[in-house]
Amino acid sequence: MTGDALVKVEGRRLKLTNLDKVLYPEVGFTKAEVIDYYTRIAPVLLPHLKDRPATLRRYPNGVDGTSFFEKNVPSHAPEWVRTVRVGTPGSSRGAEFADFVVVEDLATLVWLANLAALELHVPQWTVGARGARRSPDLVVFDFDPGPPATVVECCRVACRVREVLESDGLTPLVKTSGSKGMQVYAPVRVSAAERTSEYAKGVARRLAGESPDEVVWRMTKAQRTGKVLIDWSQNNPAKTTVAPYSLRARARPSVSTPVTWDEVEACRGPEDLVFLADEVRERVEAEGDLFAVGKPSPLPR
Repeated sequence: MTGDALVKVEGRRLKLTNLDKVLYPEVGFTKAEVIDYYTRIAPVLLPHLKDRPATLRRYPNGVDGTSFFEKNVPSHAPEWVRTVRVGTPGSSRGAEFADFVVVEDLATLVWLANLAALELHVPQWTVGARGARRSPDLVVFDFDPGPPATVVECCRVACRVREVLESDGLTPLVKTSGSKGMQVYAPVRVSAAERTSEYAKGVARRLAGESPDEVVWRMTKAQRTGKVLIDWSQNNPAKTTVAPYSLRARARPSVSTPVTWDEVEACRGPEDLVFLADEVRERVEAEGDLFAVGKPSPLPR
């Protein structure tokens, strides 16, 4: 597929443009291949985007070009694209709200891929049918290795977080970030929006206290060399994390990939947990969605 094309996706007419444009120059991965990846992965990706206002990271000239985050839906969006207005207090641009895209069908996903929205980022909460924000339904621990630490060290820390969460009655799931780190999530029920942040901060402080040579919970870069930051702040309602199965803007089309705990425990080198678009499609065909979220559990007090 090259140039432009008019297509029908689930009854929606879309014009796809510049399909032969190379978005990942190192490996020659084109926009057509990006659209193909998102089309094929949609059955497992869309449930993780459902009812979550999406922040897009667009790369119109490929991963080596200028990128920008986009919260507000583009003005040329088709009328059938679902949007939701969400308050954005504290916005760096001083905006009181933004009109986010909610990716709930394949047509919207293909439309975004055509805009070179390579990365899809979502919050740990959903919105209702009329756009009202619900309480968080996920708690997340984002592991960021300070060089020379790598994802290998992140795996060791993730296993310890898993032990804590399971002892608290939660069901942890793990995925790569598609970049240099990884994330552990658990489906939860909370009585107040701030509870996930409080809980994650407590776990991070506890593990940093137990292993100060390996783990930090504060953002200070001077403290992070060779250690793993447990970034509990990603539970702030104003923040987002990259969605499971989203592409990442690396040299190669890597993916934020759900993995098994056996794979985490067996990791011995950074490349052990790097998965590209084609590999992720094969994994899903063989294993289904390893990030399928089960019944939420209440956070312990």
